[in-house]
Parts: sequence; C-alpha cells; structure tokens
Amino acid sequence: ARGGDRVGIYYLETGASMRPSKVIYDRAHSAIAEADAADFDFDAIMEGADWFHWSGITPAISDKAAELTRLACEAAKRHGVTVSVDLNFRKKLWTKEKAQSIMKPLMQYVDVCIGNEEDAELCLGFKPDADVEGGKTDAEGYKGIFKAMAKEFGFKYVISTLRESFSATHNGWKAMIYNGEEFYESKLLRHCFEDTFIPFGIRFAGFYICFRFETQAKFRIFFIADTYIYILHQRFHDRLCLF
Repeated sequence: ARGGDRVGIYYLETGASMRPSKVIYDRAHSAIAEADAADFDFDAIMEGADWFHWSGITPAISDKAAELTRLACEAAKRHGVTVSVDLNFRKKLWTKEKAQSIMKPLMQYVDVCIGNEEDAELCLGFKPDADVEGGKTDAEGYKGIFKAMAKEFGFKYVISTLRESFSATHNGWKAMIYNGEEFYESKLLRHCFEDTFIPFGIRFAGFYICFRFETQAKFRIFFIADTYIYILHQRFHDRLCLF
C-alpha cells in the first residue's frame, strides 16, 4: 500500500522498576490506515498460501483497515487457507465497544485464536474466572472461556499466554492451548527479562506458526515456541513485530 501521507510509527518509553513501558501510536493518515480494497488483489495473494495471520491492531487503526482485514479473511477462506489471529487489544487505538463490534464478526473466519485474558474480555466479551489483576497464572480459570470461545466461534485452537508481572523487568510466563478436546499447559518460567516491551504474545504467535511447518508432533511446537520466547526476552535485541 502506497497511499496515505506517510508510514505509521510509534514511540517507546522503556519501563523500569515498577513503572511499565509505554507506547504512543502515531498511525493516523498512514499508508495502511488510508489503504483501499483496490490496492490489493486478495485472491491472488491467497492463491497457494498455507496460512494467513492477522493482528487485532490492524482493524483498530482505521475503518478502512478493518474492511481490508475482512476482505483478506474472506479471500483466505475461499482458498482454504488457515487463518489465525492475535487479538491484541490496544486501548490507545479504540474502545472495547468499537473493538467488539469489529472483532466479533471477524471471528467466523478464524481457525486459531491467540490472546491473553484482557484480549478475550475486551475484544470478544469473555472474562476468565481468574485473579488477573493479582497477576495469578492459574490456568484452571481459563478453561471455561476457552471452551466457550471455541463453541461460539468454531475455533480449532484457542491459545493464551499467561503472565505474572512483579516489576517492569521481573516476570513469570507460561502458555496454554485448547484443541476442542484437551488442554495443554506449559510450566511456569520466571526470569528477569531484558527486553520487556514487545508483548510476549506477538513473538509467541510468530514462533508457534513457524514451528507448525517444522514438526508434526502434536503439541511439541507449542512447548518449543513457549521456551523460545522465554530465551528471547533475556535479550534486548531481535524484536519480532507482527503489526
């Protein structure tokens, strides 16, 4: 897309101690925000593709971007392409009411849904029975909403990253996945991370998708991706963004 006035950017204020990292988005009138359906031949793009992944940040940028997301998903399903989403609710880009009005209809195209407890509640209206504000990572409270989300939207997989935040750099981390029949949960990993700005889920989604093409082991890919993210967050470089 080459429209708009410029390329979108954002500004990062890195957190320290009990002060979290902060982001300022500057996406208005950017190329993707102003892109039109005529700029893309989605049928040609999806022809021969295996997987289409999109982020909830994209439809939040503008109404045009939301429409492009819908058209891309429709084309993906026409061509038998697996569709995954990282819900990625961003309160600085839209309200939960606006998010649900856009995101819920898009879920009919999704096979693999990835997101944390805040994403599930604010994007889709599902609240876990868990002490989220207290930073607890007890997976039992999430199983009910995983089942409910899969039933309502027909997801083949529901995946969530669970995170404890003790400070801006000291975190606990694990993940879980539901395939419509069984739940799998990784072990809790604790570390003082160097690179805490890029959300765990964004990197996790990327590695999960990549590893699906590397191994046929049922859920080995899930645990590989989980461990990979743990290692990456001990470094301040190599940031993978899926915006």
